[in-house]
Amino acid sequence: MSTQLAVLALLTGAITGALFRLLNVPIPAPPELPGIMGIIGIYVGYRVIDHFGVGIDLLETLRL
Repeated sequence: MSTQLAVLALLTGAITGALFRLLNVPIPAPPELPGIMGIIGIYVGYRVIDHFGVGIDLLETLRL
């Protein structure tokens, strides 16, 4: 992963968050630490399965 890409993503998120706050619009993310940790957990779980190369093709399994 590119450091430049990560920094740009962080900057984009910060600008978007500031815009949401400026316009008094609720952010589309959990504002509490447990909710944020849940999102991080989803990402970590995804990466662990990706690392081990296991999984199923759900669409193929359902024949869609």
